[in-house]
Amino acid sequence: MRSEQEVNRAIEEYADMVKRICVLHLKNDADTEDIFQTVFLRYALHTAPFRGPEHEKAWLIRVTLNACRDLLRSFFRSRTIPLQADEAHALGLSCGKYRAYQEVLACTDAYSAQEIGAMTMRQIRDLLAQLQAEDSPAAGSGNGQGSGQGNGHRYGRT
Repeated sequence: MRSEQEVNRAIEEYADMVKRICVLHLKNDADTEDIFQTVFLRYALHTAPFRGPEHEKAWLIRVTLNACRDLLRSFFRSRTIPLQADEAHALGLSCGKYRAYQEVLACTDAYSAQEIGAMTMRQIRDLLAQLQAEDSPAAGSGNGQGSGQGNGHRYGRT
């Protein structure tokens, strides 16, 4: 088992690298923190001496990658539904409509989950665009149709 000073030095030196590897592979802050703790716990319990700083760094990289892969392959992760999916299904919405409903709620609370559930995704996107345009201070007075000075061609061709 390594001394507390050795572990603290390794954490100070390699913490950023370990977190970056975890975020890159896991894309989840909670899982990143779990793997971070696992890696440095393994480091603290590892008794074999390292041949140098490069060997220590390579060992930490390999342990981090293996821990990330183990988590991604784990039974729990592959057999569970994210909490957001549970919330969506409890409201009678698909995950996509639930995310859109959350965006609508961020703009206004005038729509219920049932009303959003009855809309098509196109209608929800249009509603969001309308709500976001109303909230935007730079919304301007135009109707989104351009200034009327073009010749009707996208790139100015005649």
